[in-house]
Amino acid sequence: MVHFDHDDDKPREECGVFGIFGNHEASLLTALGLHALQHRGQEACGITSFDGKRFPSERHMGMVGEHFGGDLRARLPGHAAIGHNRYSTQGRPMLRNIQPIFADLAGGGFAMAHNGNLTNARELRHQLVQDGSIFQSTMDTEVILHLVARSSRPRFLERLIDALQKVEGGYALVGLTGKKLIGARDPVGLRPLVLGRLGDAFVLASETCALDIIGAEFVREVENGEIVVISDKGIESHRFSQARPASPCIFEYVYFARPDSIVQGRSIYEVRRRMGHQLAAETMAEADVVVPVPDSGVPAALGFSEASGIPFQMGIIRNHYVGRTFIQPTQTGRQSAISKKHSPNKAVLEGKRVVLVDDSIVRGNTSKKIVQMVKDAGAKEIHFRSASPPIVNPDFYGIDMAAKSELFAAIHSHEEMVRELKVDSLGFLSVPGLYKAIGEPVRNNMLPQFADHCFTGEYPTPLVDYEHDESDKERQLSLLDDA
Repeated sequence: MVHFDHDDDKPREECGVFGIFGNHEASLLTALGLHALQHRGQEACGITSFDGKRFPSERHMGMVGEHFGGDLRARLPGHAAIGHNRYSTQGRPMLRNIQPIFADLAGGGFAMAHNGNLTNARELRHQLVQDGSIFQSTMDTEVILHLVARSSRPRFLERLIDALQKVEGGYALVGLTGKKLIGARDPVGLRPLVLGRLGDAFVLASETCALDIIGAEFVREVENGEIVVISDKGIESHRFSQARPASPCIFEYVYFARPDSIVQGRSIYEVRRRMGHQLAAETMAEADVVVPVPDSGVPAALGFSEASGIPFQMGIIRNHYVGRTFIQPTQTGRQSAISKKHSPNKAVLEGKRVVLVDDSIVRGNTSKKIVQMVKDAGAKEIHFRSASPPIVNPDFYGIDMAAKSELFAAIHSHEEMVRELKVDSLGFLSVPGLYKAIGEPVRNNMLPQFADHCFTGEYPTPLVDYEHDESDKERQLSLLDDA
């Protein structure tokens, strides 16, 4: 990405991926899977299938339901397919940057869809261009494709492993050849990928909710540093990195994953409820009602209400026909959506002391508008509570997080944040409290169980491009700027 003027208070995930092998309705099931993963990216979507000879493909700007209806089996035939939902953290929104991407390699066609961000993409791209590679997009995903193409290893799988051993960062990818569906997850397990089964077919997806929508059975999570290869012969598993403790992104629990998804055997909904319990224990307030900022603040607000005994009320009504503000790629679009997205329920708010619960605060802009809206509805007091710790560091692994200079908690003291928000009190969940809510008794400070760098500043992998380019210290990494 290039611009960081987003007017929202939410971290933005890059995308969702889906793949299926062994079902004659592969493209239709992929469209359904992408529909379940729509919350991970609403800017663009694409599907590539394999019909035994060709790789039919469709890529569109917009959401899944707008494009992948009708007789999809006729347009995208085949027993295998992969798909992708996109919100761009690498490359601006344009058709050439929509995935899956495809190339004819020495061993045949290869389509790939990728969720995440490579932290040495610029360095690798520079080397590849020097060696004669020609890039057709502005996505770091294409770096992986070029590395595969240029590998001297004899077998395709060995070439893919060779490529993945050269990249740094967080990623989950699905790939499709004429014979195989392939899934891979980065050595730390930052980005999620799960394996499922539907009859004789196997499925790969970013979240379990995508398995649920097609009636597939959850088998297991793809492990960090693992490649799974699905073919007519069944499933093979290969390690491409040395065994190391997994450190998945903690924001899957805080915000990204759908509430009905299961991550590491944990119900996202229940974890978020426990975040509310812990938040109440740490930041109690005397109030009349607990009100969530819908929809992402609802489970934590329920938990806060349960733990505090303060009644839960829907004091803010969300218009579900307006998309998530953080997914809309233009400033004007976001501002318009924010004003249409939430409406105050005056009967609940007027004259009341309100605990306003949200999942997180990034820039503070939307939080200010929500607070003002609740005040205008007649609230007597407003006590703002965040069900995550203060976000004080940017992300470089696929979350399009703001530059540090734009992060609300990074540039303001606690007292300043209270004044800026114009609230009576402000409270954040602590890092130990977040770990406790997830189910970890304590944080392992030597080897943290989760990638929590946005709260702690402890990054789990080298930030090669960032460290080598001083100009990047105040912005999210991007591979290229479009001319």
